[in-house]
Amino acid sequence: QVQLVESGGGLVQAGGSLRLSCAASGRIVKINTMGWYRQVPGKQRELVAGISSGGGTNYADSVKGRFTISRDDAKKTYDLQMNNLKPEDTAIYYCNADVLVNAHSDYTARFWGQGTQVTVSS
Repeated sequence: QVQLVESGGGLVQAGGSLRLSCAASGRIVKINTMGWYRQVPGKQRELVAGISSGGGTNYADSVKGRFTISRDDAKKTYDLQMNNLKPEDTAIYYCNADVLVNAHSDYTARFWGQGTQVTVSS
C-alpha cells in the first residue's frame, strides 16, 4: 500500500505564504504524475497544480504566477509553494499521486492523502 501525508496547512492572512508538503511512503516503484487538488464544501475537488515525472508542470489559471509545484523523488516529497494567498484559496488541499507499484507490470494506481486545511483571512 501507498501512503501520502500532507503537512504545512494553516491560517494565514491575505498576501501571505504557505508551503505544503506531501510525503509518500510504502510500496512505490515510481511516482508518475503528482498533483495538488483543493476542495471547498459544496464544490467539486479541483486540480490546483500538477507535475509529471519529467518535471513538466501545469497550473489552474487562478493560481498561475502565485503557486509553484515541485518534486524531490529521492526524498519522495512533493511540495506546493503558495505565495500571495487570497481568501478564495481557502480550502482543504489534497495531494494525489499516480504510482507504479509493481516493477514487473505497467499497472499504476492513484492514491490520495488525507488533506490539509488552508485558511486565508482577509
